[in-house]
Amino acid sequence: MRHYVKAIMLSTVFAANLNAQTTDPMVQKIMNETYQNSQLEQLAYELLDGIGPRLVGSPKMQQSHDWAVERFKNWGINAKNEQWGEWKSWERGTSTIEMVAPHNRSIEGMQLAFSPATGSKGVTADVMMLPEFTSAEQFQSWLPTVKGKFVMVSQYQSTGRPEYNWKEFATPESFEKMKKESELASEKWQASIKATGETSRTLNAKLEAAGAAGIVSSNWSRGFGVNKIFSAGTKKIPVVDISLEDYGQLYRMIQHKTTPKLKITANSNDRGMAPTFNTVAEIRGSDKPDEYIILSAHLDSWDGGTGATDNGTGTITMMEVARILKKLYPNPKRTIIVGLWGSEEQGLNGSRGYVSAHKDQMPKIQAVFNQDNGTGRIANISGQGFLHAYDYLGRWLNAVPKELTKDIKTTFPGFPGGGGSDHASFVAAGVPAFMLGSLNWSYGNYTWHTNRDTYDKIVFDDVKSNVALIAILTYMASEDPEKASGEKIKLPVDSRTGERMKWPEVKEPTRKGGLD
Repeated sequence: MRHYVKAIMLSTVFAANLNAQTTDPMVQKIMNETYQNSQLEQLAYELLDGIGPRLVGSPKMQQSHDWAVERFKNWGINAKNEQWGEWKSWERGTSTIEMVAPHNRSIEGMQLAFSPATGSKGVTADVMMLPEFTSAEQFQSWLPTVKGKFVMVSQYQSTGRPEYNWKEFATPESFEKMKKESELASEKWQASIKATGETSRTLNAKLEAAGAAGIVSSNWSRGFGVNKIFSAGTKKIPVVDISLEDYGQLYRMIQHKTTPKLKITANSNDRGMAPTFNTVAEIRGSDKPDEYIILSAHLDSWDGGTGATDNGTGTITMMEVARILKKLYPNPKRTIIVGLWGSEEQGLNGSRGYVSAHKDQMPKIQAVFNQDNGTGRIANISGQGFLHAYDYLGRWLNAVPKELTKDIKTTFPGFPGGGGSDHASFVAAGVPAFMLGSLNWSYGNYTWHTNRDTYDKIVFDDVKSNVALIAILTYMASEDPEKASGEKIKLPVDSRTGERMKWPEVKEPTRKGGLD
């Protein structure tokens, strides 16, 4: 009940302030629909709790594409799935990690994506720690000792408290001591990995080839109880990531000459190759149907959590914007496209595939609005190196109620984004494409690619603000009598190379992935 009262109060405040700022009835309607009839919570439940994580190529990824198409069609919006490639199809199952010696206990952890299964009886083996090396020869001499063992391959962390917690409670002397010790340990670890001639990405395959029974990592994300979850990097042996707390205990046992033994049971399914798609929805334009505004978000995620803030929030934001505009503005002047991309996480593959397949659209795009960095309200927008972005973005932003824009920092003309998210695929093609950067909400440490990126981390008040902002920007971009300029700035000279910087190049997606 308190949430319901809060929603009414928010919409009332916005409506009262809006009346004094704008005379455009469409802006008023968008605000009212956003705050009084939001579908965000329902969309989030269906996508995140109902479907779950959306790893490229997986059955869950396909399910999410089909769900999105059905949702759009239910709103009267034409939508389809466009194939751009294929990927190794892997499906996460249940997994257990148990310490069976020197005593029995459950270990907190999970398989990494694409980890091979173990079979129903699991794998039981002694655990050993990757030592520190000074040369590749030393590493090669050591490799045979991993045969039949689980190998721990991550740096030991002496503290599981994030830096902000130390800074708040420790004495200045203790805080500085911790930082120096942590920096020194990290430098030593990185030097050791470099000395092997391998990287953190190639090491697992070397250990597998040497006969290791499995690999245990702990990719700490510098927050309480949070780890990054990425790919296994093996073809036959299981790879698990476990909590910093449990990893530390295993490490200390080994340091004290006690050999722990683990049993790992991993029930994943390798489904061969599967087609990969983008979901593309369209509200056809009336006056200028061959000019386009693209609402951009990637639908795929890593699968440590349910991909709530990376990028479930961006997905449901763009879907909700489309729902609102279809209801209130069904005949836009320009065609509005929603692109829910696949495989952003492996290198912007879905959006690159769209740019490649729709080359004829690129010169006719009015703007691309991209959302992909957490649950926070939009706080910064860059002109991405487009010389006149200040003019047209400024006009469109000026129509948005000040409650939504008063804290947004803009940078014009800015520099072209070469990566990071899907706007970069369009920027490379010379399209005015803008990343709508959000407030942090501890995104980097706590939810970006982690085992804690789940529904409960969504701040729906902020997401609603983003919906209203993007819907109004889209409406203004559609109504604008002028075509937005794609003229680029003259890039400066790179001080490191002495040569003029170059605009990012258009790249083709990886059409067949996950085989390495």
